Amino acid sequence: MSLLEELGAQLRATSEELPTGLVSVAMERLRSAADLLNWVRQTSVDPMGVPQLGNATEHAEHAAAALRLAQDAIAAYLAVLGLAGGPPADSDYKAGLKPEEAPAPGPADEHQPPPPEKLGKWWQERVAALTGEAPPPPQENAAAPGRSADTAELLRQVAAGVRSGDRARLGRDLHRVNAATGLGLSAASNPVLHRLAGDLLGHEPRPEDLQRLRTAASGRVKSLLPGTPPAVLDTLLARICRAPTKAEAPAHPADSAVTASVLTGVLLARLGRDPATLHPDAPEPLRHRGADA
Repeated sequence: MSLLEELGAQLRATSEELPTGLVSVAMERLRSAADLLNWVRQTSVDPMGVPQLGNATEHAEHAAAALRLAQDAIAAYLAVLGLAGGPPADSDYKAGLKPEEAPAPGPADEHQPPPPEKLGKWWQERVAALTGEAPPPPQENAAAPGRSADTAELLRQVAAGVRSGDRARLGRDLHRVNAATGLGLSAASNPVLHRLAGDLLGHEPRPEDLQRLRTAASGRVKSLLPGTPPAVLDTLLARICRAPTKAEAPAHPADSAVTASVLTGVLLARLGRDPATLHPDAPEPLRHRGADA
């Protein structure tokens, strides 16, 4: 290997190790936390940490932008050297799809049931409003014994429901989980949405692609989530395309999470991909350039 080829290999390795996906996941979790606090504080005069979360989210957004610029610069430098073909800028887009490691239970906790929701049934109530599907009876809504909730698995289940066009199934899957698992859909789907949109468009999403994505996805999303405010989907699509978002009143914290998961399923269906491709260990799907949304 020549000195130039060795330099190219080291630059590619450096680009691959940049935690773009992890930062995107952290940024979306901060957004979800801020949305939840904004929703709660509507009945309180105490800001309850919302300004601090806003500052943290802004820092995460700057970090994500800096990482993308660094990867673009490395790719451009490799092209100048005639060593193009480095990893895509979103090579760790499945960062949010890996199951989180739960802490090992203590001797007294091994047979203890999980604690009940502390915020009531607000998640199920909002899912019913978004999907138009009432919660199933309690015995049907209970999680399977011994099975812990997993946001990544939920995202694949939602994508499967979207693929089949079964709104009742979609509602059941979303009703079965608690609020913490459901809100995690935003973080799990955020890096994936950018990657899927890029595959559908044939290039990295840009602000001028916003209308193309809206045309490709809005009809299917609205049919599955008839109760979703239009501004929620518009904001998600604008973030995917790195376009400015309109200042809106704080939305319900479940709206973005549910809509992002359904949008993931819609883009997968448009690409003809199975929800199993969202598994972190699944082979990388081929990226066809020049696809038309």
